[in-house]
Amino acid sequence: MPDRCVSDSESPLLSLERAVQEILSRVRPVQGREQVAIDLAGGRVLAEDLHSPIDSPPFANAAMDGYALRSCDTDTVPAILRPIGTSWAGRPYRGTVAPGHCVRIFTGAALPDGTDAVVMQEEAAHEQDRIILSRRVASQEFVRAAGRDLSSGQRALARGKRLSSIDVGLIAGLGFSEVTVYRRVRAAVLSTGDELRPPGSALEFGEIYDGNRFAVKSLLSALGVEITDLGALADDPTTLRDTLTEASRSSDVMITIGGASVGDADHLVPVLHTLGRVDLWKVAIKPGKPFAFGQIGASYVFGLPGNPVSAIVTFLQIVRPALLQIMGAEYETALRLRARAGARIVKSAGRMEFQRALFTADGDGTFTAIPLAGQEADRLVPLAAANCLLRLPADSLGVEAGEPVTIEPLINYI
Repeated sequence: MPDRCVSDSESPLLSLERAVQEILSRVRPVQGREQVAIDLAGGRVLAEDLHSPIDSPPFANAAMDGYALRSCDTDTVPAILRPIGTSWAGRPYRGTVAPGHCVRIFTGAALPDGTDAVVMQEEAAHEQDRIILSRRVASQEFVRAAGRDLSSGQRALARGKRLSSIDVGLIAGLGFSEVTVYRRVRAAVLSTGDELRPPGSALEFGEIYDGNRFAVKSLLSALGVEITDLGALADDPTTLRDTLTEASRSSDVMITIGGASVGDADHLVPVLHTLGRVDLWKVAIKPGKPFAFGQIGASYVFGLPGNPVSAIVTFLQIVRPALLQIMGAEYETALRLRARAGARIVKSAGRMEFQRALFTADGDGTFTAIPLAGQEADRLVPLAAANCLLRLPADSLGVEAGEPVTIEPLINYI
């Protein structure tokens, strides 16, 4: 790939799709694996296919409270049956049910030998020691067959699956107490800027609190990444070079915030060019154009812009897909919905744009999205108030009220 570390006027802007494709073509999944207890498996990535060691469910059982019976005994109605016992969940009826008999059964209880159906208790008239049924009961009615969810040996979950809470329940229900996952990705995070101060400290004139680093760390935590916080660095190329050199020895990924543009205090791209390589620089999105990606040794470097909204948007749109691949996870396409614009949306051609918006569901199930005031890249409050991003193509010249628009719900990410 040609060196993209050239002047701003000479460097072409990559489309978002091209930037993501190029990064995904370069990053490789971690190789280490480990066994973790299932109560620690949520959010981890399966390192091998998981096959069921048992039939699930392991036995035929009742889907309703009622009576287990032989369906053929109801071919003639009214059918009169004699109850001979009870099958409880965990305490099954052990005998075999002969013609003309039935067993009281509760939901989840094993179906007794000889029976093939369950009739709901509401449909059974109980008179003294007899059960009277006024309709024919079909074979397998209200019966959960053994192995109907999974057969023994069947694949339950595929390698690369990032485990949800539901997956953890499935794994536990198959009897596993541990599962094999990829090791956690190790990410070092730093922000740059002479003006940055840690939350909780006093501010002098011209200083601001370093909020971006904490937002990025929270996004990384949601992905289950192991984080090393390198703090906020001064705008000094030597300090940046030394810090990245040291961090590259122990980190799979390094994420910097700020210093990726072309100002006199923006040192990331020259330092990255010196220490390793610059694979791409500047992406045709708004907010977030001054984004850089490269590598130092075996460590991938993602340079986020310093404006708060730009840093978050580039993380969500570019860094997150790359991290998932490095984690060994299967590709996750962001949920995108079609909505109609609830107000006129202003945009210039040239870059794909992500505007902050609120969407609601109308009575007919149609989504309506309204852009929020304050779309500048430094204004975090509108993003905090938003529940979606408006995804506006590079060639769009804006959207009139009532016209269709694509939205990405923020519940995808945060």
